[in-house]
Amino acid sequence: MNTKNIKDREERKKLKRAVRKKRPPIPKQTEPRGSHKPKVKKRGPGAPPRRK
Repeated sequence: MNTKNIKDREERKKLKRAVRKKRPPIPKQTEPRGSHKPKVKKRGPGAPPRRK
């Protein structure tokens, strides 16, 4: 929603809240957080742990 040309702050907040209420709820996550992160292999002792 573009509220750039509405000068009154209270009016702008009312409009934004109304739009936010109409929006459908955000669905729950289907897969665990961070599941797309690149996996880092552990190194042996004495080697830097995260160097590729």
